[in-house]
Amino acid sequence: MTNVKIAPSMLSCDFSNLEKELKNIDAAGAEYIHLDVMDGHFVPNITFGAPVIKAMRPHTNKIFDVHLMIDPATPYIDAFANAGADIITIHAEADKHPHRTLQHIRSLGKKAGIALNPATPTSVLDHIMDLVDLVLVMTVNPGFGGQSYIALEDKITDVRARINATGRDIDLQVDGGITHETAPKVIAAGANVLVAGTYVFKDGHDHYAQNIQNLKEG
Repeated sequence: MTNVKIAPSMLSCDFSNLEKELKNIDAAGAEYIHLDVMDGHFVPNITFGAPVIKAMRPHTNKIFDVHLMIDPATPYIDAFANAGADIITIHAEADKHPHRTLQHIRSLGKKAGIALNPATPTSVLDHIMDLVDLVLVMTVNPGFGGQSYIALEDKITDVRARINATGRDIDLQVDGGITHETAPKVIAAGANVLVAGTYVFKDGHDHYAQNIQNLKEG
């Protein structure tokens, strides 16, 4: 898989220097900025919401890839769109009518994503592939950074086949336990966007660029 994009998760950055961290990760060559929004209800953690994303927006022109781990997500789509999200991803289980929510995201001029938890079957994609611009396969159970990778290469391959069948340019994103050791596995299975928080940020800003490159090279 060529043209692999890296989406560092800001969940692992130094929040006391958020502006500086954004500028450093931007300069390091990240294609997307992955923003994990958690509500303490759908997942067992609370992070940040639309006001923080709005405050971050002026400090980078990179794509804001907003991952909503909230239930319900629908009432908050407009707020995240207005805050500066470029891609808004919802979880298949988090909304009673994901089809309608994906339609709404796209009606706002944003790209729409659907996220699949480790135990979520790929069959949930059957009737929404025409509405998604990104499919996110979670290789950890969502809620915390720094977890160990769950080997779901067969699932990633399945999603890649579904994407290829559409003939559309849809990102296949993988999130969870991504390191220089697991990245080649998910890339080989068909992923083209890798979310990595702990691995990218672990060594300090002087190493962000090298860590991003390591993920691309495997």
